[in-house]
Amino acid sequence: MAKQLTVRWTEQALDSFEDIVLQLIKKWNYKIAQDFKVDVQELITRLENNSKLCPPSKIKKLRKCVIHKNASLIYRIKSNTIELITFIDNRADHNY
Repeated sequence: MAKQLTVRWTEQALDSFEDIVLQLIKKWNYKIAQDFKVDVQELITRLENNSKLCPPSKIKKLRKCVIHKNASLIYRIKSNTIELITFIDNRADHNY
């Protein structure tokens, strides 16, 4: 069995995650925001066991996971660590 990787959140990942959660609460409700948090945690758990779960992004050495049609996670693999870079709104123009 492969060794489980460590997950490290960057400051940008923490900030962008919080921004999305607050937007969901404001636009929809607390339940939708809570569902998003659960989806992110489940994705992180899967990444810990399979770091290449999500396809490479347009930027070298980064990977992009679509969490929801409107939100994605950008991350990279650094030795035994999965570094969460940022969460993005898929409706905006990004180079990821």
